[in-house]
Amino acid sequence: MRYASLLCLVCLLFLANTCKKTNKLEEQLLGKTWLHAFEEDIEGVTTYRPNTYDFAPSRGRTGFMLEKGGILKNYAIAPADGLEEQPGTWQFLDDDKILITIKPADQPQLQYQIEIVSLENDVLKVKREEVTGDPLK
Repeated sequence: MRYASLLCLVCLLFLANTCKKTNKLEEQLLGKTWLHAFEEDIEGVTTYRPNTYDFAPSRGRTGFMLEKGGILKNYAIAPADGLEEQPGTWQFLDDDKILITIKPADQPQLQYQIEIVSLENDVLKVKREEVTGDPLK
């Protein structure tokens, strides 16, 4: 019985540690508008920075914002070169994978997942993977 209690305590500590990692990552991601820093992309890794970063001039930058409750705002380049906000949803699949669903007006729903390669010093690096089948299974 003594060992069972100790085992339960160790399991709870591992579980709490896992939750803290996801919460810290989530805390760093949420509430910021992340814009594509295409100048910094390398071999299948896409780089994003907060919209407060001093970007070099460009003809437009795509991006997104993750909000609490699984709300996503996707920013696509509009026909007149501005940004067009598209609604969507997001949810963690794993500690470092997020399922993105975009629901643009008058267009089919788009779904993909991003794997967080790194998030340090307000530089977000991700790999995008197309979704085949049901990613929640």
